[in-house]
Amino acid sequence: MPLTAREIRQQFLDFFKSKGHIIVPSSPIVVKNDPTLLFTNAGMNQFKDFFLGTQIPQHRRVADTQKCLRVSGKHNDLEEVGKDTYHHTMFEMLGNWSFGDYFKEEAIAWAWELLTRVYQIPEDRLYATVFEGDAAEQLPEDEEAYHHWLKWLPADRILKGRKKDNFWEMGDTGPCGPCTEIHIDCRPDDQRRQRAGHTLINQNHPEVIEIWNLVFIQYNRLKDGSLEPLPARHVDTGMGLERLVRVLQGKQSNYDTDLFQPLILATEELTGIRYDGGQSYQAISFRVIADHIRALCFTIADGQLPSNTGAGYVIRRILRRAVRYSYSHLSIREPMLYRLVPVVGEIFHDVFPEVQQQSSFIAKIIFEEEQHFLKTLETGIQRIEAYFETAATREIPGQLAFELFDTYGFPIDLTRIIAAERGFSVDEAGFQQALEMQKNRSRQATALEVGDWTILSDGLTRFVGYEQLRTTSRMLRYRQVTEKGKSFYQIVLDETPFYAESGGQVGDTGWLIQGTQKIQVWDTRKENDLIVHLTRELPAYPDQPIEAHVDEIRRQKLMLNHSATHLLHAALRQVLGHHVQQKGSLVHPDYLRFDFSHFNKLSIQEIQEVEALVNAKIRENIPVQIQYLPREEALRMGAMALFGEKYGEQVRVVTMDPRFSIELCGGTHVRYTGEIGFFIITAETAVAAGVRRIEALTGEAAWQYVRQQLALLADARELLHQPRQLTDALQKLIEEKSQLEKQYQSLEQKWLQQQAKQLSQQAKKIHDVQFIGQIVDVPSADALKQLGFFLRDHLVPAYLIVLAAVIQGKAQVLIMTDENSAAQHHWHAGEWMKKIVAPLIQGGGGGQATIATGGGKNTSSLQEVIHRMAQMAQA
Repeated sequence: MPLTAREIRQQFLDFFKSKGHIIVPSSPIVVKNDPTLLFTNAGMNQFKDFFLGTQIPQHRRVADTQKCLRVSGKHNDLEEVGKDTYHHTMFEMLGNWSFGDYFKEEAIAWAWELLTRVYQIPEDRLYATVFEGDAAEQLPEDEEAYHHWLKWLPADRILKGRKKDNFWEMGDTGPCGPCTEIHIDCRPDDQRRQRAGHTLINQNHPEVIEIWNLVFIQYNRLKDGSLEPLPARHVDTGMGLERLVRVLQGKQSNYDTDLFQPLILATEELTGIRYDGGQSYQAISFRVIADHIRALCFTIADGQLPSNTGAGYVIRRILRRAVRYSYSHLSIREPMLYRLVPVVGEIFHDVFPEVQQQSSFIAKIIFEEEQHFLKTLETGIQRIEAYFETAATREIPGQLAFELFDTYGFPIDLTRIIAAERGFSVDEAGFQQALEMQKNRSRQATALEVGDWTILSDGLTRFVGYEQLRTTSRMLRYRQVTEKGKSFYQIVLDETPFYAESGGQVGDTGWLIQGTQKIQVWDTRKENDLIVHLTRELPAYPDQPIEAHVDEIRRQKLMLNHSATHLLHAALRQVLGHHVQQKGSLVHPDYLRFDFSHFNKLSIQEIQEVEALVNAKIRENIPVQIQYLPREEALRMGAMALFGEKYGEQVRVVTMDPRFSIELCGGTHVRYTGEIGFFIITAETAVAAGVRRIEALTGEAAWQYVRQQLALLADARELLHQPRQLTDALQKLIEEKSQLEKQYQSLEQKWLQQQAKQLSQQAKKIHDVQFIGQIVDVPSADALKQLGFFLRDHLVPAYLIVLAAVIQGKAQVLIMTDENSAAQHHWHAGEWMKKIVAPLIQGGGGGQATIATGGGKNTSSLQEVIHRMAQMAQA
């Protein structure tokens, strides 16, 4: 029996544990505190600070399995995933690391031992590549790796590769070094005899693939492109679990392994279609669904909800791509992906339990997104069908194809399919031009130029902001950053009282003072684990001491709101149930915002219960206890750990009554809950399916809010002549208003009917069609449309109605005709509105063939509109 994926993963971890490695947990797939990344895209991401020298590792040898997400790059373009059998969006990266410990000899020897002795991969199927050097960059050939490989492989199976394949870089700047890749030839023996495997390395052959990359980090890339040796050399290896499992289970496709087969089988059950593993659109759809549902589950479990910006937009794109494939090629017209969530949870329950623990929440989010997008797809199809009805040529314009892509989520291939079914082609060049213009706009909007660090002194920052708000510090490093044409500086101190934005709490502001120079710190952020102070200028003497002062009043407000957030979280769980989990928060000096999992709008009674409970805990003046404990001990004592957060082996535990609130938290807090003073909820809304949001105030801000509300009540009483029961008086007023509105609507309807009768007597015949073109006086756009409907009843069966009005200073136009007249005379009210009326009234509009409306700012052209429509009718 071949090994299961679960066994293969565990053998990797056990092997490196036997070599003195500490097994560490995967970091969240959603990245925080790193402006260069939205998602973890490699196993090394959580160790970047060790490579950059901004953090000292607790262990010099570690290994893990890391959940990763890639949606761009040479082989990971989202639109290509599913078309082959071995690239993915979400994948597991098995890795082992050395931080200034062992280097090339051990890394290569252990890789060989694991693959050939533990996993028993035949040696004659393995190849290695090493860096051949690069004269242009004065980089030597990696002879050291080559000679170590000669201990295990014959020379003809050790290939020398270019910088593109065998030199790894973290980014445009930063740690880098040569790498050696291990490839495997999985072809049948007869094919291997016909063509040597070394000729297929890095040639995109589906059965001759890379399975392990060993990176030897020994240089630092500067902004000018030059390289300098690192003081300590590191090893960073990565092996995709999905490919390894495929090899060890003897499969031709990653999707045939036990990591994906449960999802393929479940999709067969849901669709009634059999997966044949081929290259048809149906087969590709199965692979897209199996891949994408994993990505969705893991990102949502780690706290990233679909949205229209940033990481949320990437998640929405992934979901919509899966829906598009199931819609177009599997004929699925209702939400289906959400039914696969429990399958993903079961596959990973032992290594990544967070998916199974949040299964119902994840499914709810995906269901709502699917349902919404399916409606959007239908709207997009109506848009393209409307174009077909009036098209002058047999080609879909590039701008329309882009609109379908950008607004309705249609990939270009779906537009091609729909077009081909109707005998149309697509202006591909025009589509690509519109797409490139959008990409250029996006690049310009996010343009960021980061300079090299100027290092004044080695060392790490010591954060002392829990105990003190003023320090005398020295600068360790600084650099200039230009964003959207504006420059600022990032400054790193050896000791700082400034809290960097983290865990929902915004960063501190304050001042850096040197002599008479007072520099404003307008934000404090974390870049990886580096605390950076953002300023518009530099100290005059960077090598001299600086006074670092936090804005104490602002910090105090933040402390009130952060401690209140913990009380709110605990109160929600007590009032609503333990299904409540934090899904996001913002601790701002002016207010707090808290997102949480719950599927119903809170009632007034529930909001009042939560408020009462939080205020009761404030009045108890509970001491806020801070402890530093081993993570597992803290969890055993009941501390709340948040999904998607990265915790170290030692954690900071914040307790406000051990029977009420215990959380893992690095934020700043009050000493006693009584300092919060007062708490009030100002808003409760929906954020997404299954996620609610509460906004609240504390302290002086809460009291000011109450005073404003009391003043409003006093004003309302005054306006209503001081009624005994304010709500009864308001209810009576509302009922009277409702009755008056009904009476007004009834009178308006009668008046519009009378107007329609009078107008109908002015109809003229054009081509046996009753034509009315008039400027009328009506109070609203709705009344204009209603007048048109009443007028139609007098003119059937054949009519053309053009009504115009000035409503609230704006031009409004209505065009109506019957279906037979529109078909017989090739009239299209919507096209007339867009092409003729809208330019005249300097506005917009549109509609269907038989009815269209429009509005604009040019009221002086309404008579011209009537005239032009009469000409169109006579043509």
